[in-house]
Amino acid sequence: MSKLVQGYEVVIGFETHAQLSTKSKIFSRASVAFGAEPNTQACAVDMALPGTLPVMNVGAVERAIEFGLAINAHIAERSIFARKNYFYPDLPKGYQISQFEIPVVQGGEVSFFLEEGKETVRKTVRLERAHLEEDAGKSLHEDAALGGGGQSGIDLNRAGTPLLEIVTQPDMRGSDEAVAYAKELHKIVTWIGICDGNMQEGSFRCDANVSVRKPGDPLGTRREIKNLNSFKFMQQAIDYEVRWQIDQIEDGHTIQQATVLFDPDTGETRAMRTKEDAADYRYFPDPDLPPLVIGRDWVERVRSEMAELPRVMAERFVKDYALPEYDATQLTQSKAVATYFEATAKACGQAKLASNWIMGEVSRRLNASEMDIEQAPVSAMQLAALITRIQDDSISNNAARQVFETVWLGEFRVPSWPEGINSIRDWAQRFNALREQLQLMDAIIEAKGLKQMNDTDELEKIIDDVLAANPKNVEEFKAGNAKALNGLVGPIMKASKGKANPGQVNALLMKKLG
Repeated sequence: MSKLVQGYEVVIGFETHAQLSTKSKIFSRASVAFGAEPNTQACAVDMALPGTLPVMNVGAVERAIEFGLAINAHIAERSIFARKNYFYPDLPKGYQISQFEIPVVQGGEVSFFLEEGKETVRKTVRLERAHLEEDAGKSLHEDAALGGGGQSGIDLNRAGTPLLEIVTQPDMRGSDEAVAYAKELHKIVTWIGICDGNMQEGSFRCDANVSVRKPGDPLGTRREIKNLNSFKFMQQAIDYEVRWQIDQIEDGHTIQQATVLFDPDTGETRAMRTKEDAADYRYFPDPDLPPLVIGRDWVERVRSEMAELPRVMAERFVKDYALPEYDATQLTQSKAVATYFEATAKACGQAKLASNWIMGEVSRRLNASEMDIEQAPVSAMQLAALITRIQDDSISNNAARQVFETVWLGEFRVPSWPEGINSIRDWAQRFNALREQLQLMDAIIEAKGLKQMNDTDELEKIIDDVLAANPKNVEEFKAGNAKALNGLVGPIMKASKGKANPGQVNALLMKKLG
């Protein structure tokens, strides 16, 4: 059932431009490297000089095929390039080469998990198409008020940069779904390596088509929020636009189809221009480019060379490691996290515990430190060693967090180099072995006095003393008050300085209390 905002249903579709990870442009050999001086990476083809002709970049086509395979889409055996006519100062030809009637990628879907209240639900967004096209240049403006002279210039370095425009059906019903979809799409294109996903540099930029309607009514008039380059701003922009459209309708105004921009400083959207429809672009087949023909053998070769996809890896984690589907999906948000998990799980043999620690303590500290998992001070092998010591009852969960923090902060001195180690590489290979990491964990546990008490005789004496000192709790428990047991467990753990095995404490208590 769709969520309603002030009695209105929100309808969102996305158009995402993913810059393809080729070294050269889609129709020329000019470089696409970011950050070059203006107009130093624009050749005659990019500048549309007379007599120049476009030549298709095969690498861009293969990346489009990879994306189609990743989302279970149809790869068109024959697709057509068209001229999309519009006039911007940073578009030298006066048209953009794109695909219209027959795109290279057709259909497909993107699925993701979303928190709804206390439940985690799976959502699926249908894709309409993904087509190849070239990027335009960039207009540079100097601010006269800041002494810039008020002049404008054109930088054509981006002109001709290969893009894959990914268009969804209007399947999303709120900003939370839209952001979750965008994050999942970002994960897919970066995972398979067709796009670096750098939103600040414009490699992955989203346009959100937002409209509202009363439940059961036809689709409302949409407004397109252009160039959303952060997930935070994406959510803010959509939420503001939804409220604005509802207020306009409630005040008796009609929504006009338009392209709008989001201002992060004010938190508001503002109209840039009225929105064009396909007819306004006067599409027609590009006479300089023949149809793009993709044989099945080409598709199968690309498929055979692709790395394991995140959804396939998630399914394998469920099957091989008996993980819940939610855990498997979270752990495959990036290749680095998936690799870290699998290395940990294989080493300690406790996949669910590894998943809990990575999704919990490891993620919390990474987020707080603004680090990627490749930078984590605790290696996968060290985490595996720590989990092993939890599993064999050497330490409690609370003590394990203390050990984890010690390793994370680098507070414990690394053991001296053993004999026979002649190079840093030899040392790293040996130190990364689980046995070496277990020795490190044991040394920390010993130094901090965290080893869990598993001596039954010693623990029984503590329990007997606590029972004798708390007769009221004993009587209440025997009378049927189960909560009275907590009044006994606390003093026992305190007397043991937190070293008593909680499971053993409960078992002995129940035995002594009948």
